Order: sequence, then structure tokens, then C-alpha cells
Amino acid sequence: MKFHEFGDCGNPHIMLIHGGGNSWWNYLRQARVLSEKYHVILPTLDGHGEEYLTEYISTEDTADKLMEYIEKKCGGHLFALGGVSLGGQIVMELLSRKKDLVQKAVIDGSICYPQPAMARYCIATIRLCGRLMFGKTACRFQLAAMNRFFPSSMRYPKEIAGYYLQDMPRLRKETLYAVYRTYMMQYTLKESVRSTNAEVMYLYGEKEMKCVRESARMFGELVPHCRIYEAKGYNHGYLSVYLPEEWLKLILPFLEER
Repeated sequence: MKFHEFGDCGNPHIMLIHGGGNSWWNYLRQARVLSEKYHVILPTLDGHGEEYLTEYISTEDTADKLMEYIEKKCGGHLFALGGVSLGGQIVMELLSRKKDLVQKAVIDGSICYPQPAMARYCIATIRLCGRLMFGKTACRFQLAAMNRFFPSSMRYPKEIAGYYLQDMPRLRKETLYAVYRTYMMQYTLKESVRSTNAEVMYLYGEKEMKCVRESARMFGELVPHCRIYEAKGYNHGYLSVYLPEEWLKLILPFLEER
């Protein structure tokens, strides 16, 4: 696992965790804005990005490694923690580990209970069509389709598109199998998350799958002070991945609240 840092390390620490299949650049645009006031840390999860040759094991294993980093580099505490999809599930796991780990947390479009049928479907799809979905030609086609069908506000700028073309074709099938098995098939939110002192905002898109909306409800039952926000008209991870300006407009006031 590698860590990309932005801003003065003497400022309050914010860690943002990317989703499965993407990499640290998922939150690059947000990090550059936040780094004016905060020290922003963007991990590259095992099996992703430049760490594509490192085995991805599980949500819990990733949380172990992030906790070790936080203890060594951040004095055991962060000001804020955020993540999208797989990254959001890792945030939930971290919140269940240490009640005073963070002051603020943002979870976007994650699931917190097993979905074995969905996991089996995704694994079968990758086995059959993995090369067609993640080869260099496929990734160029995906970016071209994004530029054609997405509104201008949702298109990747040249820099992010470059990282996408660099990292996505080298994403290994074994990494995706491990993510689907652990993120979708096995993970269950821990009861210990009840003790978190963090102020939490749980985002999801209006067009998300039922299991994501249900996960927000379940998390809210265990953490009653959690704020749940439905992004109208949006699908999975749109605010974090495609609409950083809207994400910042929503999250900056949340971070600055006292």
C-alpha cells in the first residue's frame, strides 16, 4: 500500500479512500482543494494502481494496514476520513475499531451486509469478459463514451484520464475476485461501530441499488447521529468519482461545522 500526501503535514489530517478498481486519483481533485487547509492522505490500496502486483486480501486486512499508518504517521487520530464504494466500507470498518479515531467521516455508496448473488455474478462476468472490460482498447472506448454521453461536468479532465488509461488496463482479475468476495460476499458491519464518536455523513445516489440504500439505513440504526444524504438523480459514487465540485460543496460545510 502506498500513500500520496497533499498539504502541510502539520494541518489536521484527512484520509480519502478510493473505490475498488480505481486508485488514489479517485479523490485527487478534492485533495488539491482540501490541501489548502488540511493535510490530505490518499492511499493506493493493495492490488490497485501502482500497487497492482500486491495481493488484495480483504476489507479487514486493509483496515489493519491503514490503522498502522494512522498510528505511526498521524498520532493515532485523523480529523476526517472518507471513502467511496469499497473505500466507504473500509471507513465503516475503521470506525468500528477505535471510537475516537476521527471527528468526521463520509461514506459514499457502500454496502455493509453480504450480497453473495451479486458477488457471484460479478466474478462470473470478469471471468468471461475481463479482457474486454479492462484492456487498453476497452479503457479508451470507455473514456470516449464518457466524453460523448456524460455532461461536461462529469467528464474526466486530461490528467485523470491519463491515470485511468495507465492504471485500469493493469488491474488484475485476481484483485477483482478478492474485492468481490470480501466487499460483496463476506463483509458484515461490526456492532462495535455503535461506539464511534465521529460525526458521520452517509451519501448514496438516488439510482443506487437497493442494497446500498438498505446499508445506509442499517448503518443509521447503529449510529443514530449519522446524517443520510440522497443525491437526487445520481447513480453509484457519482459525487466522489465524477462530480468533485458538488462533493466539495456538500462536504466542506460538514467538515467546517463545530
